[in-house]
Amino acid sequence: MLERSFSNILGCDKNYEESRIVVFGAPFDGTVSYRPGARFASSAIRGESYSIETYSPYQDKDLEDINVFDAGDLELPFGNTAKVIDRIEEFALGILRDGKIPFMIGGEHLVTLGAVRAAAKKYSDLHIIHFDAHSDLRDEYLGETLSHATVIRRCWDLVGDGRIFQFGIRSGSREEINWGKEHVFTCFFNFSRLDDIVDYLRDRPVYLTVDLDVLDTSVFPGTGTPEAGGVSFNELLDAVRKVSCLNIVALDMTELAPPLDPTGASTSLACKLLREILLYVYK
Repeated sequence: MLERSFSNILGCDKNYEESRIVVFGAPFDGTVSYRPGARFASSAIRGESYSIETYSPYQDKDLEDINVFDAGDLELPFGNTAKVIDRIEEFALGILRDGKIPFMIGGEHLVTLGAVRAAAKKYSDLHIIHFDAHSDLRDEYLGETLSHATVIRRCWDLVGDGRIFQFGIRSGSREEINWGKEHVFTCFFNFSRLDDIVDYLRDRPVYLTVDLDVLDTSVFPGTGTPEAGGVSFNELLDAVRKVSCLNIVALDMTELAPPLDPTGASTSLACKLLREILLYVYK
């Protein structure tokens, strides 16, 4: 049994045994290619979550009425990316084996690989829904195969063709975009094809990964690799609502970098989105 952390995200204060969803932080940004700071996301969300209400007027639901456990932040080693991914995989797999849903807060996007490895071990027919500004399909970046720029390519190594569905993509190299056309489904710039994919994925196990830089930089500047032309908060919220009807077996939210937005608005947005995702996904 996991013990409750010293502090917890607002409303995520139930004990481990009774909880359906287990939230944990993965404070790692060791492969960022532009601006670091995502390692502070989970601790910032934990503290700033008390600026919002547990009640959602969007859904007429309250975090107080569902069972969510906050396991705190993982202790991740410095200087060894492979061990970081292994540690995340081990922790997420333990949650899955207990019949619960792991919800990881990054951290840079590479942390997704560890949780996807865990989910793929339990669900051989795992599918991935990916919200992001970047395709993250490079086979290597600056000579490294483990990078936030390669994370979805490494996930493809696990699940193969026809299992990854990307939305909001508006950045990538020519090579990776062309490679993606042959191996993954990509809806560029928005969520216009999401309804079709939701219909296709019904009853299949789904991993949902939300890279917060899918949002436009005007509403979410606090991220390491900002890309203009993103979606609005309401558009992202609606997309989460649509996918929440699926069998989401694990999920994450990554790439908030609190030091890069001194106003705190990006962290506040992430807290509110976290509340809404928890209430949508909880069954």
